[in-house]
Amino acid sequence: MSTAVVSDKPYKIALVCAEPSGDMLASGLVNTLLQRFPNAQIKGIGGDLTQANGLESWFDMNELSVMGLVEVLKHLPRLLSIRKQLKTQLLAFKPDIYIGVDAPDFNLPIETFLKKHHIKTVHYVSPTIWAWRESRVHKIKRAVDCVMGLFPFEAPVFAKYHVPYQFVGHPMADAIALKPDQEKARTTLKLHADATVVAILPGSRSGEVQHLLPIFLASFALMQARHPDLVGVVPAVNAARESQINQLLATYPDSLQSALIITRRPAREVMIASDAVLLSSGTATLEAMLCKRPMLSVYKMSGLTYKMMQHLYKPDYFSLPNILANEALVPELLQDDVTPEAISAYMNDLIALDLSITQDAGAVSETHSTTIPDSTITHLPVLSKGSCLFAIDQDRLAYIMQRFTQLHITLQQNADEQSADVVTRYLLK
Repeated sequence: MSTAVVSDKPYKIALVCAEPSGDMLASGLVNTLLQRFPNAQIKGIGGDLTQANGLESWFDMNELSVMGLVEVLKHLPRLLSIRKQLKTQLLAFKPDIYIGVDAPDFNLPIETFLKKHHIKTVHYVSPTIWAWRESRVHKIKRAVDCVMGLFPFEAPVFAKYHVPYQFVGHPMADAIALKPDQEKARTTLKLHADATVVAILPGSRSGEVQHLLPIFLASFALMQARHPDLVGVVPAVNAARESQINQLLATYPDSLQSALIITRRPAREVMIASDAVLLSSGTATLEAMLCKRPMLSVYKMSGLTYKMMQHLYKPDYFSLPNILANEALVPELLQDDVTPEAISAYMNDLIALDLSITQDAGAVSETHSTTIPDSTITHLPVLSKGSCLFAIDQDRLAYIMQRFTQLHITLQQNADEQSADVVTRYLLK
């Protein structure tokens, strides 16, 4: 289907995002649906992007942006209160369809509730049953009419359990050019063309910033010792995160503060402008891959959450590019290995390479040879189970960029249109 008007019927569409990544993914879907159904009402919960595209949000999305088993418990009363109020408002709204965007622990119970009231439901972004708690698939089957997934490797898992599933591709893969324009991004951010720039992304949630930014800043200080002219750019997803980042930064020496730029410009723009990226693992790792930037991915959670996840998590990697490729393309540091010394050691080695190779990554064809010389795949001593650091040299970097481009092509499926096709199909049934 196209974005041409499908029906002028005043459909009621409910959509709920619980965090910035979901808000970004769903914004194009909201826009496309309103082009097809110009008289539709789209209400629920969303952030700035979905609201800018036509969603009426009933609650502040940031209240739902909580991550980690232990962390969720701290906010559980408020989360349950919002969910209870949301159910009441949804029944009063009487939507023709409900679109739950990611956040399965929040959305699936609502979807199950609405199904009992004969309301159609689709879930956008597959719950990670391929990573942990595969038994959740039975709950998903009861809760939704269809799952709209971002990655092709998910389809067989749902097929095994006869759950309707549609791979729609990833909106970010459609939005980001195969060969991003670094010069333009640097001009926008007022960065010198020849500067060595590191993008620093501690996360979009308050807890992530509180845990990781001090470690990232200490790492940057160590990097400065080896690269005195290094520039760091930290994107803040909203005013609250900007204030939090500035407060933390104010406690550090002037020499470090003067080398860092805090910006409200999009993280994508910052990554494209950079030579390398230091980031908290999550959707941002996929975005950095699509921006064709070498990166170091780290993840740190509460001790109790970590102990629980050790027994539940199945994949060998935790960064999305590695999971998608089923190989170590992105170095990873997990939990106790997330130290300024480990971070700076790897980033210093990376920055020392000829990073201009990342600018030509988009020229690689889908069928390009991806054989990596044996000399480049020797892993460094693993610090602990879960971390994945490998030796980095020019050949390894070239290989990584080739694979990033190939994976980018795989995910380019015109996701906004494809996901809108699924929703349209159920609306018209």
